[in-house]
Amino acid sequence: MQDPETLGGVTRSSGVDHPDPSPDGAFIAPETPEVASADQHVLKSGDTFIVNDPLGDITGIDDGLFVNDTRVLSSLRLTFGGRVPSLLSGSVSSDNTAFTAHLTNRPLPPLGGTSTPEGVIHVERERVLSGTMMTEAIELTNYGTQDALVPLSVSFASDFRDMFEVRGLKREVRGELKAPRIEGNAVRLEYIGLDKVARRVRIEFSPKPDKLLADRADFSVELPAQACVSLYLTVSIEVEPLEGVAPDAPSAGIIKPRHCLADSNGQSVGRAAVRAALVDAHIVMRERRRQTARVRSSNPLFNAWINRSIADLGLLTTDLPTGPYPYAGIPWFSTPFGRDAIITSLQTLWLQPALARGVLRFLAAHQAREDSAFRDAAVGKIMHEMRKSEMAATGEVPFALYYGGVDSTPLFVVLAGAYAERTGDMALIDELWPALERAAAWVAGVCERNKLGLLDYRRESEGGLANQGWKDSHDSVFHADGRFPDGPIALVEVQAYASSAFETMSKFATHRGLVEEAARYAARAAKIRRCVEDKYWMPESEFYGIALDGHGELCRVLASNAGHLLAFGLPEYERGRAVAEILESALFHTGWGVRTLAAGQARFNPMAYHNGSVWPHDNALCARGLARYGRKEAAVRLLQALFEAAVTFDMRLPELFCGFPRRRGEPPTAYPVACLPQAWAAGSPFMMLEACLGVSIDAVRHEVRVEQPMLPEGIDWLEVGHLRVGNASVTLTFRRVDGKVVASADRSDVKVVAVL
Repeated sequence: MQDPETLGGVTRSSGVDHPDPSPDGAFIAPETPEVASADQHVLKSGDTFIVNDPLGDITGIDDGLFVNDTRVLSSLRLTFGGRVPSLLSGSVSSDNTAFTAHLTNRPLPPLGGTSTPEGVIHVERERVLSGTMMTEAIELTNYGTQDALVPLSVSFASDFRDMFEVRGLKREVRGELKAPRIEGNAVRLEYIGLDKVARRVRIEFSPKPDKLLADRADFSVELPAQACVSLYLTVSIEVEPLEGVAPDAPSAGIIKPRHCLADSNGQSVGRAAVRAALVDAHIVMRERRRQTARVRSSNPLFNAWINRSIADLGLLTTDLPTGPYPYAGIPWFSTPFGRDAIITSLQTLWLQPALARGVLRFLAAHQAREDSAFRDAAVGKIMHEMRKSEMAATGEVPFALYYGGVDSTPLFVVLAGAYAERTGDMALIDELWPALERAAAWVAGVCERNKLGLLDYRRESEGGLANQGWKDSHDSVFHADGRFPDGPIALVEVQAYASSAFETMSKFATHRGLVEEAARYAARAAKIRRCVEDKYWMPESEFYGIALDGHGELCRVLASNAGHLLAFGLPEYERGRAVAEILESALFHTGWGVRTLAAGQARFNPMAYHNGSVWPHDNALCARGLARYGRKEAAVRLLQALFEAAVTFDMRLPELFCGFPRRRGEPPTAYPVACLPQAWAAGSPFMMLEACLGVSIDAVRHEVRVEQPMLPEGIDWLEVGHLRVGNASVTLTFRRVDGKVVASADRSDVKVVAVL
């Protein structure tokens, strides 16, 4: 992830540009928007997503309707008599297919000789996103005893800002914003970008408004007592390259929407459009859920967390030609990321291997085939990030297809090995073999240039990321005295990824009969392990330092990065146990989870993005490591802590939250601009649960192994149903019996082995 405060060395501006209101002399002008609520709701479909407040409004601060990283709707507000209605509730359905807001009127002005008191009219907004079309029904019900004349307005605008502009980057030159066009009961907005791509938005109303302006639709709704009236709107998006633009340019994918048909009053046709969109969304989500093993327990709250996490993964997953791919997070990272997708796939691999297959195929297809300093690319590297926005296409930012991540490439190999063990699908490994060899060759080449044989990084251009591990903010790597290290930098956890990647390649080579290659890969893995133990271990702290700088000097900082070493099994056993003990201590553990940085270290700040906050995915890897080094009870406590945090976040763990110590009666403190939902946060409970249950799957042997399972407090039994192993499936049940957790299985062709 990129630090939200810095982008390619450019500091984010705190100012936000707001469009000036249109002085058109409307019969009731909407009131000035208030500050946006921090409570945001999201829907996503493919490369399109919307972020709105609980009222269903878009305020244009950091929300909007986005397509391919461009904000195509920056304002959408519903008012009655010029006033924002009162909020009753706003929520997204449990399967993330629809947003619904329940509202009521404030006192309405005396139009037609009568006034309407507050709280008489119920307003329901139902919104669905399907493809690149947003469909909304606005239903008004008059529960009063008198007829009402309701002055209703829907105001709208599009600033067509690039995602990087929304995040704060300033541009000297922008494309051409066309004058709005009114076409019957619709308004057409258009922007021609500097990338020569036309982005068009058509906002269509049904029935036809009494007055339709370039930025607002006004209705006078006659609403009899005890009656219901519905209005409908659709927002359709087109993205089309102009003549002479290559159709395979990053931002030039052609998008053609299905237009909503509307008759003169729109009563049945509009409702049909909403229902059709909702059916489409339900089908997509149901199919994604069918591919995942079912997890349920005796604890309703725990079930709610698991179900919400599965729904969020379904929401963030996009069906690409190469298969399903989990986009990183909304709003800032709703696009393919390499590292994030790989970690998410590892988290969910035991339950849903199809996701890993899609990720592996996509990343292989976009592997670097040439060197580019601007894109931090080198032959064999796996991409860090892909963007389809205007600024990416014009080269204003290097992220159209960016490779500035040191860990995506070894993790790609690691995921391939884990997928092969989980599924036995060696046909995919055969398909990926050239990409795997190129990836391993890149890792080996970098290690050969490092005097210690380690995998290090240095950004190749000023526009790229300064730090290229998962903690990629500008201040996340430093020495014990707080000074920043000279590059190239060799992060400690990256060495575990590289060693594991070489071990994986050694196994693959052995399977393919490549004996000499297998030996070379095994030797490289062993060399990295020895070097980590020799150069990173700090005896006085009984912990591993965070990185070696370009001079070979160790950054003697206690950070959660060392927990990743345990997750991938690099340290010798006693040192791993020592690291586990410190991760469990108050230096790291807040009561809500493990911090990214130990308290008392230089630059420690529990409100910082990477220097003291709590990241769920980081905790999942630490839990995996704790269990691996004989501290399963600590892994269970970590799962319990994250579960209790999730309850306070409405069952949805954010990308990160602040690392303040837990206090009685107080919830964890939110990080203000965290992605929510976020893929590897949503995937975290599944990796933690896998570690606590001690489950491992060997598809070749048609076998599930269960080693000393444990359950969090408050869960008496837990069931993992329809767990696919090869062509068969098995249901596992874990129950507390006489103070221990005992596993059992239904009758199946799958062999279940208890490991003592």
